[in-house]
Amino acid sequence: MRIRTLTGAVAAVLVLSGPVVGGQAVAVRTADSAAAPSGETRVLTYDTGRAGEFASAVDRGAAVWNDSVDAVELRPVAPGEAADIRIVVVDGWPRTVPGGLGSGTVYFGREAVAEGHSTVRIAAHELGHVLGLPDRKPGPCSELMSGASAGPSCRSAQPNAAERAEVEEKFERAPAGLFM
Repeated sequence: MRIRTLTGAVAAVLVLSGPVVGGQAVAVRTADSAAAPSGETRVLTYDTGRAGEFASAVDRGAAVWNDSVDAVELRPVAPGEAADIRIVVVDGWPRTVPGGLGSGTVYFGREAVAEGHSTVRIAAHELGHVLGLPDRKPGPCSELMSGASAGPSCRSAQPNAAERAEVEEKFERAPAGLFM
């Protein structure tokens, strides 16, 4: 996926190994992190400040999407800035409350983890909702948006071709001002 995949992977390593403030890695926002014009990569930020023990799973779930699509890129929010996506750990089941395409709150539920579901699959699935994808239940493990219906033994966190294409289409069609 374009050059940004490699640079995104390098940035993720640097963020994960970079300075730590209050128990969190600090990301530096660069000039290219503003919303891109329609047809280019849209940058969305996420905040794991309230993600508890699942912050690294969220980073890995975001990396799944960054490696899978070109129209959107998920990055950790810079300190002091508002995030497009907020991640909050809860004791119940995971769920997402979208705030429109590219924004919302992900409630990362400990109950699903306790039942054996993959934390990275949960993160990628819930981020898929923020990217505009609905649940597709029941469904097989090969469909990320089948969620928990694929069973706790399903470890695949990869969106399939149809899910990737749907996200690409939604973000390529969305007005540029939507993400500013």
